[in-house]
Amino acid sequence: MKKLSILVTGIIVVSLVVSSLLVGCTSTDISKLIIVTSTSLLSQIAERVGGNLVEVTNIIPPAQCPGHFEVKVSDIEKLANAEIFFMHGWQGEMFTDALIESAENPDLTKVVVNIEGNWMTPTVQVQAIDEITVQLVQADSDNADIYQQAAQDMKDTIEAKGVEVQDRLAGEDLASINVMCAEQLAGFIGWVGFNIVATFGRPDSLTPQVVQDLVDQGREEGVTLVIDNLQSGADAGQPVALDIGCYRIILSNFPGGFDDTETWEKAIDRNIDIILEAIAP
Repeated sequence: MKKLSILVTGIIVVSLVVSSLLVGCTSTDISKLIIVTSTSLLSQIAERVGGNLVEVTNIIPPAQCPGHFEVKVSDIEKLANAEIFFMHGWQGEMFTDALIESAENPDLTKVVVNIEGNWMTPTVQVQAIDEITVQLVQADSDNADIYQQAAQDMKDTIEAKGVEVQDRLAGEDLASINVMCAEQLAGFIGWVGFNIVATFGRPDSLTPQVVQDLVDQGREEGVTLVIDNLQSGADAGQPVALDIGCYRIILSNFPGGFDDTETWEKAIDRNIDIILEAIAP
């Protein structure tokens, strides 16, 4: 009996060792897809579609303007070990081919996600999810089903949030409210339902004459709200609003621009909260 007991004990010990080795392999030996993104619009999609199959690093802080962000050596170094670099290719985005090549990573795939329209609208967000998912599947076809299911779940969430937001705004008659907004926000503000009288550019484009023209137009057409874009110049519309004598708000075009808005849903909710507070009686 003693020998049998020793044998059983030995079998148990071996089984435990083998089991721990197998667990170790499944939990630590998963090869993640290394992704770098230029903005939070891209990173929050890649993270949610990729889940634990990806490791995502974002470069441009979400409260900064991509067109005025100065790329540093440390940013390019992030591309050295990456497999995919997602960027927008917007005019002014500072990631040139020469800079990307300086990372000296022949295995890096640059993907320009070039979608027209404002990314804070549901339709554009859904298009972006589809494009990013295609690239993840191409890079890691073994996990295609996982990526595609996560993408569908995210698209369902985005579309449901869009319906929810429209329901919140349904009784506000926003079409009767004349506004001026930063041109980078025009697509979102139009989707919300405001009547856009005019748009304006970044602060460096607003000469005294441009400001005066906007003020004159705003007074003539009864503008009651000026809407600034956090990323392109939060105070760009301030002199216009002051001279017209109307209310002014600041919205964000990127998830994470405001605190606790790291997802698209949280970012749009914050924007809508700001809008509803501004138009409240």
